[in-house]
Amino acid sequence: MPEAVPVVAVDGPAASGKGTIAERVATVLGYRYLDSGALYRLVALKALRSGADIDDPVALAALARGLDATFAGGRLGLDGEDVTEAVRDEAVSAAASRVAVHAPVRTALLERQRAFRVPPGLVADGRDMGTVVFPDATVKVFVTASADERARRRHRQLAQRGIDVNIQSLLHDIRERDARDGSRAVAPLVPAADAAVVDTTELTIDAAVQAVLARARAAGLAA
Repeated sequence: MPEAVPVVAVDGPAASGKGTIAERVATVLGYRYLDSGALYRLVALKALRSGADIDDPVALAALARGLDATFAGGRLGLDGEDVTEAVRDEAVSAAASRVAVHAPVRTALLERQRAFRVPPGLVADGRDMGTVVFPDATVKVFVTASADERARRRHRQLAQRGIDVNIQSLLHDIRERDARDGSRAVAPLVPAADAAVVDTTELTIDAAVQAVLARARAAGLAA
C-alpha cells in the first residue's frame, strides 16, 4: 500500500534551500525525490508558450491534466523537449506562483504528485507536501530563511548563469511571492502543525541536510 511507504516532506518558500536539501536527503536515504514545484513550473511554461491566460483556472487545469511531462536523470521534459533550464527562468517561476493559487490546478496535479510515493520511500519538496499532498508523512520539515538572504542566494544563482538582475528587484519579487503563497485560499504556504522548522539563514547546506537527517533517524528511517 502506498500509505505504508515512508515520506519525508520538505516545505518552504522560494530560495530557502529546500530543493537542494531535499535532493541530498533523498540521496542519503536512497529514496525517490519529488520536486513538486517543477510540475507547477511546467504548467506555467506550457501556459506561457501556448498563450493561455495564467489567471484562468479552467484553462490551466486542462493544461495540467494533459501535461506531457517527463522526469529522468535529473532532467525535465515537456512535449518531448528538454526544458530543465527553461523552467528556471524568473518569468516562469513568477508565473508558476500565480498558477499555483488556483484550486483546479492543484487538484489536477495532486494524484500525479502522490504517484511518486513508491518503495523504498520518497522525499518531496514543495509548499504543501506536509499539509495537503502527504499529510501522513513520516517526517515533516519546514525550511525557511530571511527574505534578504533568499534574495542574495537567488542573485548568486543567476549571476553564475550569467544573468544580471538587480538584487532589490529580486527581494521585491520574493516578498511578493511569499505574500501570494501565504495568503492563497487553497493550500497556503504554512508549516504543518507537526513540522520541524529549519531556519537556514545562518546554516550551511550540509548543516541543514544533517538537521533533516537527524529528524529522519529519530523517526526510525535508516540513513
